[in-house]
Amino acid sequence: MAPLFVFPPNLRALENQDEDDEHQLNRLSVQNPIDVASFRLSELEEFVKGVAFDLSDKELFCIEEQDVLDRVYSLVRGFSGLTPSCKFILVESLRSNLSVLLPNVDSLVRVSQGRDDDEPPMLDRINSHRNAFKIYTFFLLHIILTEESNNVSSNNPKVTASSRKKQPVNMWNWELQRGRMLNLIANSLEINLALLFGSADLDENYLSFIVKNAFSMFENALLLKDSETRDALCRIIGACATKYHYTEQSSASIMHLLHKYDFVVTHMADAVALAEKKYADGTLATSLIREIGRTNPKAYLKDTAGAENVGRFLVELADRLPKLMSTNIGLLVPHFGGESYKIRNALAGVLGKLVAKAFKDVEGEVSSKCVRLRTKQAMLEILLERCRDVSAYTRSRVLQVWAELCEEHSVSIGLWNEVAAVAAGRLEDKSAIVRKSALNLLIMMLQHNPFGPQLRISSFEATLEQYKKKLNELEPDKLSEGMKDGVPFDNDTCNDEGEVDNTNAEEVANHQPESLTDSVPNVDQEISHKDSSVPDVGNLEQTRALVASLEAGLKFSKCVSGTMPTLLQLMASSSATDVENTILLLMRCRQFQIDGAEACLRKMLPLVFSQDKSIYEAVENAFVTIYISKNSVETAKNLLNLAIDSNVGDQAALEFIVGALVSKGDISSSVISALWDFFCFNVNGTTAEQSRGALAILCMAAKSSTSILGSHLQDVIDIGFGRWAKVEPLLARTACIAIQRLSNEDKKKLLLNNGSRIFGILESLITSSGLPDNIWYAAADKAIGAVYMIHPTPETLAADLVKKSLSSVFEGSGGEALQNDIDSGNSRVLSTVQVTKLSRFLFVTSHVAMNQLVYIESCIRKIQKQKSRKEKMDAEGTGNAEAQKDNSINAELGLAASEDAVIDALAEKTEKEIVSGGSSEKNLIGADANLQLLFTVVENAPSEIVRSNCTIALGDLAVRFPNLLEPWTENMYARLRDPSVSVRKNAVLVLSHLILNDMMKVKGYINEMAVCVEDHDERIANLAKLFFHELSKKGSNPIYNLLPDILGKLSTQDLQKESFCNIMQFLIGSIKKDKQMESLVEKLCNRFSGVTGIFRLQQDSSFAADARQWEHISYCLSQLQFTEKGMKKLIESFKTYEHALSEDTVMDHFRNIISKAKKFAKPELKACIEEFEEKLNKFHMDKKEQEVTARNAEIHRQKIGNIEGFPMAGNDGESVESDVIEGVRDGEVINTSMEGETDSSDDESASQIVESEESSGASGEVTEQEEGEAEVQSKRTKKKGISQSGVKKGHVKDIKCDLSTTTRRNIRSKKR
Repeated sequence: MAPLFVFPPNLRALENQDEDDEHQLNRLSVQNPIDVASFRLSELEEFVKGVAFDLSDKELFCIEEQDVLDRVYSLVRGFSGLTPSCKFILVESLRSNLSVLLPNVDSLVRVSQGRDDDEPPMLDRINSHRNAFKIYTFFLLHIILTEESNNVSSNNPKVTASSRKKQPVNMWNWELQRGRMLNLIANSLEINLALLFGSADLDENYLSFIVKNAFSMFENALLLKDSETRDALCRIIGACATKYHYTEQSSASIMHLLHKYDFVVTHMADAVALAEKKYADGTLATSLIREIGRTNPKAYLKDTAGAENVGRFLVELADRLPKLMSTNIGLLVPHFGGESYKIRNALAGVLGKLVAKAFKDVEGEVSSKCVRLRTKQAMLEILLERCRDVSAYTRSRVLQVWAELCEEHSVSIGLWNEVAAVAAGRLEDKSAIVRKSALNLLIMMLQHNPFGPQLRISSFEATLEQYKKKLNELEPDKLSEGMKDGVPFDNDTCNDEGEVDNTNAEEVANHQPESLTDSVPNVDQEISHKDSSVPDVGNLEQTRALVASLEAGLKFSKCVSGTMPTLLQLMASSSATDVENTILLLMRCRQFQIDGAEACLRKMLPLVFSQDKSIYEAVENAFVTIYISKNSVETAKNLLNLAIDSNVGDQAALEFIVGALVSKGDISSSVISALWDFFCFNVNGTTAEQSRGALAILCMAAKSSTSILGSHLQDVIDIGFGRWAKVEPLLARTACIAIQRLSNEDKKKLLLNNGSRIFGILESLITSSGLPDNIWYAAADKAIGAVYMIHPTPETLAADLVKKSLSSVFEGSGGEALQNDIDSGNSRVLSTVQVTKLSRFLFVTSHVAMNQLVYIESCIRKIQKQKSRKEKMDAEGTGNAEAQKDNSINAELGLAASEDAVIDALAEKTEKEIVSGGSSEKNLIGADANLQLLFTVVENAPSEIVRSNCTIALGDLAVRFPNLLEPWTENMYARLRDPSVSVRKNAVLVLSHLILNDMMKVKGYINEMAVCVEDHDERIANLAKLFFHELSKKGSNPIYNLLPDILGKLSTQDLQKESFCNIMQFLIGSIKKDKQMESLVEKLCNRFSGVTGIFRLQQDSSFAADARQWEHISYCLSQLQFTEKGMKKLIESFKTYEHALSEDTVMDHFRNIISKAKKFAKPELKACIEEFEEKLNKFHMDKKEQEVTARNAEIHRQKIGNIEGFPMAGNDGESVESDVIEGVRDGEVINTSMEGETDSSDDESASQIVESEESSGASGEVTEQEEGEAEVQSKRTKKKGISQSGVKKGHVKDIKCDLSTTTRRNIRSKKR
């Protein structure tokens, strides 16, 4: 019998056989190895060709011949030193022989079936085939390992698949050869090897060698990028683990790789799925699932990378083998209770894959189908429950899974609204990633909703009402039963007999091919004609299903519509992802006509001023999508409607975005032409309001392209100030804006052609009383601005405007007569003045003055620019020599400097004359002399409008006269406490403007602004939050320096606990830098030192105030994001806050800090934290006991004080003393009142307090008790027979000694 080939542990082991070992006597081994490295190149090539010739010329199993084996072994051992051609020849010879051997094995099996396997020739033939099979496989695998190790060490560049085809056939291309060799080995494992190895289980050495090396190659990421190699390795592992029952070892190797390398996850899932499908055996997959299921959940908490890889593997496996995973999911569900959020994330993904894929087949028995449906329902319930997971990452992942299920149409109508309600609730989640996932889920639910393309509530209600009437006609005496809120929980349900009822889903699907609303033609028409006939959808059951579906659609529409207030808040979020996804959701809501979506989208316009580029781009893209269409007339109509409905803030935002879109070309010339058509009433049905809106948009566009208005200048004058202005008063104001936006050329053209006319129109607009008050002020403001913008000498026309306005106030009185009456003190004239006319006169005067100042400043700037331009030209030598000579003479004489001085003097004189009237006695503003009066008005005026306007005026004064207003800073902050909402709102706006623009220093009253964060009015609260958000961006975040002061001020104010916590949480949340956080730890700890409360009775208000401050400081500490340094500072500062540890609330906050710190702490720090926790608990208990003792002592002192007030006989002294001492020994205070002279009720309550405190001390627990429960608690403790602790006895003993001494001294003094 021929010797056997046994797989050695390594290549060298083939030549190191022990001749004395009986087991190795009958084994093939290498006897005479040859050192091929010593061959010359020609000798080596001859040697290789000789070996190749023998392998091809002789039989396939000639490899077991000693001479051939020795030579092939020698070449394989020195393979790395061979030339490429020699490598190619050797590998091709071995590979071709093995590829020919495989069919021979199959034929050998067929031949052996007709013969006796025990015949000697047959046995020898089988042994020879087995030896050759093993030797070829061993050498080929060793060549692969050798070449791979060489490639890794030399970092040879990878040859791409495309380059392989260009290589000559006989040239060495390792990647191509590797793929062929591994595929051949994989093929060898897939044939019937049972005859060769004697059983279905192959040789252990052979399998272990194959599997070990296959898994080692899986560790090479570059190798796995080659698809042929990767597929071959997957086939090898699948065959060994499944076909040859090498499952346990393979599972262990797979788990090792999964924990160690993230790039093997998908490939391992492919290998496991391939094995299950190829051999119809899920043993390997089940083994892996069981291994993962029985792993301790805490192990995944420590190995985060491994947990993520294992989780990804489970999801990939569920995607490939959903049915197998669904039968084994019970092994994994317990991990939902583990602490690793990554595993919980993966399990959520697994459940999503199973729900989408594992329950789609409709074949099978009714009972098994019902079981599958129940399993699916259980999975859905788990997913709903996990939406409230403690980890934000898991909550976010579960919401993503729901979005995937909606996209796959795997969520039934019955469950739809429950998912929508969960998503709507998660919009208010504290984590930004959860909010993002919730927004995306709602977007996906709208996109794939089963109710139709129109989700207006009114449409659903009208249609539902009609079909309910139809249902009542079909079923007059019955009500729909078995519905939950009118909707079955799932389309597929099981009845009591285990039968599946799927009628609802089928009927709805049959009668609603696209949507519910589409199934009912002309829904809007039916709303207006409710008496019209209702389309018949079928029998009673079909109508009932339709009604249920309509109710579900109505509920969904109301749910999404109800999120609008939350979406408005999210648009003001500091997170860019919140804003971007909210805008996307609102756009989708608008597409499906959700109620309130259009109004919410208008609120996004101010976001164009955001400094975050992504937010601006999101707003711009949404604006273009919604309002800019291919039809220019429709676009123009959208824009002018926006201008009509927008408020002042929205108009500023609209102007900004329109200007940007005009510059980009998104608003084309055809849209501009359409806007002019609307303005000129060239479009049928155009109203005066639409004309005004079109002109407003054109004015906005003119900021980017000034030539837009010049083409229709005459139309602007004729229509803007013509008869249509009487129909739409705001049209004149808009026309004034248009005049101001004209280009310089158009202004000259206007003055040349219509100068006198336009100024007459503007003068009439300002001085006439044709416009109502609410419009006149805005129109007059723009008209005065237009005069100063286009008039060559505006001061002359402005003087006439002021005179005419004055004469309109005192009609019938000449100017001189009026002045004489005023000088003589005649009050009759002043008493007859109309308030409206006087108000308009003051408005005109003040605005003329302001515009005159601005005009003069602009003139000065023009002069200075001209002068600097001339000097620059002279310096460059462009001027003539004479001019240069004059300049040099002027410079020597100082005339150039005198010109600047004259300009400055004129500017100063102008400002003094306009603002102060030329003398300090006639100060128009009166800022210095009348500030006290102004603040009195702003504080005490009964009209909130007056107080509100005065608040704005104070802001303007602070800008102009900051030094005068500085001493009144506290009074300005006091407006934040005004009872009027409008006053508080204006105060917040004014102070925000002053502080953020560095016109007012942040003084010690900033706490008043912090209180506004919790204002009852939502707008004020949002403005205050916006102020602190913007303040945090300045410099190194001023909030960091202000926080301790704000804390101190808020602690003394009468604030509710919840409000205080919300304010401080918001402010602390704006501090992001670790260094500032660490510094705050030290600052807050030091504040404990300033609040050194001592033990008093709870009735002591001073102690209560101290305890409250301790609670506030500790709460702020608990809100900080602790780092390792911050935690060490907290531990080091223990002495500063140890006296506050007696308070339970303080301890709760410190425990919260410790629990958060343990999550990020390294082992060394964790040990320190645990030691710190023990120290805190010990001090807390000690302080509580000291507090109890101090209270008892205080009560005893009060009792002894009462005893001093009673006259006692000398003979009774000793008995009184002994009674008192005896009472103290018993740990109680006895009633020592004599003849009713003391209040027994007080003694009784004191006794109850002492009993309660001592009994609680004896039990070793610190509990908060109600006053009424004190005695009951004490009695219950005594009944249990709990004795006092040794520590407690020590404290009581000290008290007894003090009391005994005091009592004896007091009684003796009485005796005397």
